[in-house]
Amino acid sequence: MLTLRRSHERGHANHGWLDSYHTFSFANYYDPAHMGFGPLRVINDDRIAPGRGFGTHGHRDMEIITYVLEGAVAHKDSMGSGSTIRPGDVQRMSAGRGVMHSEFNPLDDRHTHLLQIWIEPDVTGIAPEYEEQRVPESEKRGRLRQVVSPDGADGSMRIHQDARLYVGLFDGGEQAELSLAPGRRAWVHIARGQATVNGVELSAGDAVALTDEAAVRISDGRQADVLVFDLP
Repeated sequence: MLTLRRSHERGHANHGWLDSYHTFSFANYYDPAHMGFGPLRVINDDRIAPGRGFGTHGHRDMEIITYVLEGAVAHKDSMGSGSTIRPGDVQRMSAGRGVMHSEFNPLDDRHTHLLQIWIEPDVTGIAPEYEEQRVPESEKRGRLRQVVSPDGADGSMRIHQDARLYVGLFDGGEQAELSLAPGRRAWVHIARGQATVNGVELSAGDAVALTDEAAVRISDGRQADVLVFDLP
């Protein structure tokens, strides 16, 4: 079964320095029909103004993934981690029993466009962790590259949940298929461009939930940047 979540149906908040679309209920946007999908709790599609960002704030007991589409994000946290991530980088932070961090757009001439993703962990109260990974375009072109998993498969970063995240770039005749084990479900989010997922045409910001499906099939991409979540 396929359930569509179109871009225009998402929650929206424009704070001036931050223009954000919420796939699931978040902050002042509340929709009891869209509280998450399994352990996938947040997909925020954020555009951050030049020189602006999120000041120091806290998180706990959440797996937080940042996927940069354009621009850059300068990250600092209470674990002593500090770096600037750019398109092609994926950042993973396990908030555990508590972490403070900040995220800013360090560029003074353009917006930063990113996806911030929250996944509920299967364990709480652990020590916080930070990790980032560079994923070259060649590893995503015309295929689904695993970037997050519970077991580090295929060189992916580990999170504390039985969830996997794949990213891929598709254009023209490029296509990919991801098999889903019995009892698993998937969420597919189109970050940019357009693509066909299991016969359904999707555009930037659109998503589709797959339940009781044998596989995720992606085709007919038009400069598509696609995220696939394999979930319990």
